[in-house]
Amino acid sequence: MLLEQTFEKLAGMKLRGMVAALQHWKDGGMKGLEPSELIGLLADSEWIDRENRRLSQRLRDAHLPMAATVEEIDYQHSRGLQKQKMLELISCRWIAAHQNLIITGPTGIGKTYLPCALGNKACREGYKVHYARAPRLFGDLYQAKADGSYPRLLQKLAKTHVLIIDDLGNSPLEPIERRDLREVLEDRYAQSSTIITGQLDPTEWHSFIGDETIADAICDRLVHNAHRLKLHGESIRKKYGLDNPPKQQSQKK
Repeated sequence: MLLEQTFEKLAGMKLRGMVAALQHWKDGGMKGLEPSELIGLLADSEWIDRENRRLSQRLRDAHLPMAATVEEIDYQHSRGLQKQKMLELISCRWIAAHQNLIITGPTGIGKTYLPCALGNKACREGYKVHYARAPRLFGDLYQAKADGSYPRLLQKLAKTHVLIIDDLGNSPLEPIERRDLREVLEDRYAQSSTIITGQLDPTEWHSFIGDETIADAICDRLVHNAHRLKLHGESIRKKYGLDNPPKQQSQKK
């Protein structure tokens, strides 16, 4: 009876990890343990359970569009991807140093997969990540101005450890979009990390930003402390397209 009450109290305190470990002990999975050892295992089980729940929440909040992982990155496809450079990025030391990452290259070369894989790794390391395609980000900022939540959205983006802006530069920025981008990057400069993907090299960014003064400000906050991945070659989507049977297709990008 006493043990059942303990289960109820642990469940009431939402100590689900301890409940699972205690149930395992009750079923005979950890017989012969000293009281101190049992307490240690209960604490470890609760800690692991809470860490797993926090990770699940970070991954949900990141809104990554694909289940990409750094362990599945394809280094065999010829696209200029250097494994040593990727290992440096996978370490997440650049995030701790509040540095940026710019990934450029043609369509279908993995410009979305790679930041999603790095974002997944960042979540696993305890960082908050947010992914958005550039048009969606600008749309959210525009809507936030309309409903009065603009300052709150800017604050949320500023507190995000890794902001992924995908497909920047596919079309010229409207005046309001370039001003919003400058505001977002101003809040994040030297405080957090930003990943930018696009087809254009930073030397060409002035062409789609449109305003030279704002373009200088944006580049100054992104480029000078950024790691670079310049990808090239044949589309990976073409490589793993309909010509290959589904059972032979690789999930690696």
